[in-house]
Amino acid sequence: MERLRKHIEEIVSVSDHEFEHIKTFFTLKRVRKHQFLIHEGDEVKYEFLVLSGIFKVFYVDEHGKEYILQFAKENWWMSDYPAFFKAQKADMFVECIEAGEVLVSTLESREKMSSDIHKMDQFFRVKLTNGYVALQQRIRSLLTSNPQQRYEEFAMLYPDLMQRIPKKLISEYLGVSRETLSRLYSK
Repeated sequence: MERLRKHIEEIVSVSDHEFEHIKTFFTLKRVRKHQFLIHEGDEVKYEFLVLSGIFKVFYVDEHGKEYILQFAKENWWMSDYPAFFKAQKADMFVECIEAGEVLVSTLESREKMSSDIHKMDQFFRVKLTNGYVALQQRIRSLLTSNPQQRYEEFAMLYPDLMQRIPKKLISEYLGVSRETLSRLYSK
């Protein structure tokens, strides 16, 4: 739980008493490689903070093609957020690609935590804003960058992921073929 406190205190400071209360809203879950946290069609009750490991958030179209929306590593939050916030069924999957641990929390817990400790409202607002900014940057990159530029941007932003994620998944995330990624990787 100290990792949680450190993560929170990157944005807001909390007292020992406040943190003791905050901890009650989270449950630790160990996750095996290839284990799913969310399947398409699930009721999405949880969001997850990655403590260790790597996860992917993706959807599958009607032709069976997989589209990776997000990788999540240590200190990143993930869920099927449209379903999480709107109490809808999932249309995405969350799968573990490197075994690890996550902290699990509900929307009700988030709201109660924010109500009880107003600093947490600020914490979640900053996290949500940062996630939204990252998502818009990713969309813009997909729309306006060529494969070489997308690859270089990914390698610059996430050099550690280049070593931890299979190249097949990186190519799917970047929207390029495995062969194109191999050519870019060899440059």
